[in-house]
Amino acid sequence: MIRFYNGKVITMNNGIEPEDIEVWTDGAKIAFVGKPDEKKLNETEFEREYDLNGNLLMPSFKNAHTHSAMTFLRSYADDMPLQDWLFKQIFPMEAKLNGEYVYWLTKLAILEYLSTGCTAAFDMYFELDDYVKACTESGFRSVLCGAVSGDKSNAERLESNYLKFTGKDPLISYMLGFHAEYTCDFELLKAVGELAQKYKAPVATHNSETAKEVRECVEKYGKTPTVLFNELGIYNYGGAGFHCVHMSDEDLAIFKEKGVYAVHCPGSNVKLASGIAPIVKMQDMGINIGLGTDGPASNNCLDMFREMFLMTGLQKIAQNDAAACPADKVLYAATAGSAKAMGLSDCDIIAEGKQADLTVIDLNRPNMQPLNNIGKNIVYSGSKENVKLTMCAGKILYENGGFAIGEKPEVIYAKANEIINTLKEQ
Repeated sequence: MIRFYNGKVITMNNGIEPEDIEVWTDGAKIAFVGKPDEKKLNETEFEREYDLNGNLLMPSFKNAHTHSAMTFLRSYADDMPLQDWLFKQIFPMEAKLNGEYVYWLTKLAILEYLSTGCTAAFDMYFELDDYVKACTESGFRSVLCGAVSGDKSNAERLESNYLKFTGKDPLISYMLGFHAEYTCDFELLKAVGELAQKYKAPVATHNSETAKEVRECVEKYGKTPTVLFNELGIYNYGGAGFHCVHMSDEDLAIFKEKGVYAVHCPGSNVKLASGIAPIVKMQDMGINIGLGTDGPASNNCLDMFREMFLMTGLQKIAQNDAAACPADKVLYAATAGSAKAMGLSDCDIIAEGKQADLTVIDLNRPNMQPLNNIGKNIVYSGSKENVKLTMCAGKILYENGGFAIGEKPEVIYAKANEIINTLKEQ
């Protein structure tokens, strides 16, 4: 049992107002939330009592769209439009990867996630056995998103992975998915819809990231990607659309009707000049929103603080309204909203019985003072500098700059540099 006391707590259960309560964790779960009396305190044995010293405990961030192992391409192919970036630079380098490389590159991403208060990634990549090994060894949570592309033959691999990784480990889950409409032929898309029906399962994919993507889909099929997916039954059990920048009213109505989450990736969308997603319109319609960074090749960091500020800032510009996309909705999207988009309904808020996925935010830093509004401080002035501790499934994996994931950071950094140098020479 670990006791967090003498600080503030944002549970995300009732807005972003902090409460003067305690949180106790027992194993992987949250065991107590509230104000204990002396009798309860005296009867409980604690493995550790963590004095928050006036700081804040809150649900950890969940990165609802990323490609973790793309850390090796950080700052490798910048300042290019999406299609050229993807097909001329990224895909050729990715073709050289192997499982060992993915393992070490994922470990590097996990270091960054943890140092920014993030305990879960909705990851779309390959070499899944090695990716899962990196996550489970580190104690990090991940939802694997199917990433098939090409022709119908790959549907068998998607189903096989779905059955293989579902329930494999308490930290690992799997969601049906495919890369994007423009990398899949029609028969594969049709097969994905059939799998969704067969397993009554949600599906996630890149959706309407660029105007070019949508235009070419309309030219090919006479309809947008969202309408196409809907007609094929892909969204019959919900799921997630990554990016969702260029969405029609019909697209948004489908998301609302089918309960599909729109996962916003403002950092990547800005850097690749993809556009600004209609988040305010989605929120007004009651569409669920998650937040992600996208991969470190297109962002180039895995920092949810930066995504939160970009999310609210870009919407204010797009709407010409300083009140648009307020901080409470942004912080919810980065924590509970992302968790729900990933199917992690037991990791969304601080409540008894939920998973102990938590982070401690240092309020005793210049950028957090004065404490006029702690929740808004996190969104508007917070940074990874403020992350003191990150706990996943009840285990402290990051504390005061130190990591507890097995390997030392220096070993991981050396491996990552060795890998990219090797790939450049091939």
